[in-house]
Amino acid sequence: MVNILSLTIKEVSLAFREGRISPTELCRKCLNHIKKTQHLNAYITVTEELALKQAQEAEIRLQKGVPKGPLDGIPFAVKDNFCTENIKTTCASRMLKDYTPPYNATVVQKLIDQGGVLMGKTNMDEFAMGSGSTDGVFGPVRNPWSYAAPYREQTGADADSNWVIAGGSSGGSGAAVASLSSYLALGSDTGGSTRNPGALCGVVALKPTYGLVSRHGLIPLVNSMDVPGIMTRSANDTAIVLGILQGHDVRDSTTIPSSSSLTELPEDFDVRNICVGIPKEYHAPGLSQETVAHWSRVADMFERAGARVEQVSLPHTQYSIVCYSVLCHAEVASNMARFDGLEYGHRSKVDSSTEAMYASTRHEGFNDVVRRRILSGNYFLLKQNYQHYFVKAQQVRRLIADDFKQVFRSGVDILLTPTTLTDAARYSDFTQEDNQTRSVQEDVFTQPVNIAGLPAVTVPTALSNRGLPIGLQLIGPALQDRKLLSVAQWIEQRVEFPSISDCGHSARVGRMQE
Repeated sequence: MVNILSLTIKEVSLAFREGRISPTELCRKCLNHIKKTQHLNAYITVTEELALKQAQEAEIRLQKGVPKGPLDGIPFAVKDNFCTENIKTTCASRMLKDYTPPYNATVVQKLIDQGGVLMGKTNMDEFAMGSGSTDGVFGPVRNPWSYAAPYREQTGADADSNWVIAGGSSGGSGAAVASLSSYLALGSDTGGSTRNPGALCGVVALKPTYGLVSRHGLIPLVNSMDVPGIMTRSANDTAIVLGILQGHDVRDSTTIPSSSSLTELPEDFDVRNICVGIPKEYHAPGLSQETVAHWSRVADMFERAGARVEQVSLPHTQYSIVCYSVLCHAEVASNMARFDGLEYGHRSKVDSSTEAMYASTRHEGFNDVVRRRILSGNYFLLKQNYQHYFVKAQQVRRLIADDFKQVFRSGVDILLTPTTLTDAARYSDFTQEDNQTRSVQEDVFTQPVNIAGLPAVTVPTALSNRGLPIGLQLIGPALQDRKLLSVAQWIEQRVEFPSISDCGHSARVGRMQE
């Protein structure tokens, strides 16, 4: 029996049109599945009433023969740092625990306008600062693969005590898509926050070209690097969603008109005409032998299929993590200044003076991670430090962007790299180190792309010896998102990564057969 929850968006859309299932039935299945997989802690808010109402509206349109498009009636989830009208948007922080925005983020509105059914808001690291989704005020997110048979059989692990992280900071979105409670989810990607959980949860995760998708309504972390990310279970689904989300937005001055209209990817992309670059600097310390082996395997696949594969150099890669840290913390310090207890969000009861109220509000509202980044960011922006840190980091940023430009000008079409150093770490191991150290380690392959504003996608390629997903990353030139996804689909068709629904689950999760 085919599990309807494990189908792609395209397949579900067809099932609707053929009358095999209705949007309302599917919505109920997803809502039940969210309840069954509650222990994953993927959702902060479940919007059950709204979802059923939107599903009923989609059903009426389908019955009348006037569906809005490929997303009509499709359940989706949204990371809890995108504003949603009359639905709490918390950024997994005490500072915004009771904040309800009066408007929708542009990307959320576009999905709703296309008939998407909003299942809820997903868990994350506080204010998207982290790489494990372990530091939010609502607790850590568990990786659905912790409960799948491959992990339990390979490690003999008791999933309740040895569960692995979902990655971050968009771990809730990754877990929602991987656990089959949602067909697509929005994440945000500032230094890898969509691709990291995508790789660890075994889903396709795209960071679009900077400016291609509107940031309006995304609560900012680093304005010059933030991009809404798309997480789905196939490259073609990602292309469908990107086609809907991309384009100019009058509310975001950094957006650009989209170059291509909404079309699906070609089924048979010819890789014989492309050149794949393998950056030598991405053989980083801590990179697992297994990841290297799968990286080589996919590179060999390209070569056997007639693509040109060559080693390339991105010489300033070694400076990128330091450059990223300085720029990230400086912009965080600026962006977090708005949370002062006056206009919205948490307000301290301390009222001895305005300054005391500010200080107390921010101390109570932010966790240690956010406070540390604010402090270091303000240090980098001090008059006596500005040239030495911030300006210098901007100069290095330009050099990193130029490295990519040079490689792509030399005839390379796409870069193939690891997404993460290893498969997902056990929560108990991951939390041994502080957030900043972990982020520096985990962002090593992902953040250079944000610095340069380029598109990148992670594709699940294999299960590790521990039975956990390993993903590889493709990086393309600016605005070549569609070509990037075509290559991602080519890989997808050949590696045959298993669906979690085919892998058997512990009683706690249920059979995942509805």
